[in-house]
Amino acid sequence: MDRGTLWRVWLPLLAGLWAVGWIFLYGHGRGLHGPVRWIGLLLALIGLAGVILSRYTLGRSFSIAPKATALVTTGIYSRIRNPIYVSGEIFLAGMLLIVGRPELMVILLLLIPIQILRARHEAAILEAEFGEAYREYRKRTWF
Repeated sequence: MDRGTLWRVWLPLLAGLWAVGWIFLYGHGRGLHGPVRWIGLLLALIGLAGVILSRYTLGRSFSIAPKATALVTTGIYSRIRNPIYVSGEIFLAGMLLIVGRPELMVILLLLIPIQILRARHEAAILEAEFGEAYREYRKRTWF
């Protein structure tokens, strides 16, 4: 395992698992361990795994600001064009359920249009760089 993989994948995964576990066990709403909270834990873990898997698959193509380094179409990117955005929303939904604040799901409703705009911006950059290859990729994937 190279040093980059350690920093990009394993340390964020361990930190995320620790944070989710700590919040579940000791955070707000800790006395409430009903089914909704357990569903929240499941969603948070699925979302975290999706973000980490997506980040791993992107490798060195990952960037905060959109740029066209490489067209990644393998792994989770073979099905979903923006799995970090989708997984991040799932993670946030889970965390809101864990802390017992489902009314804050309205935040997710506000974030969805922002993620769509970000995805469109990235798509324009990728299409400008990769042309027909990106258009074909877009046809066979979701969001």
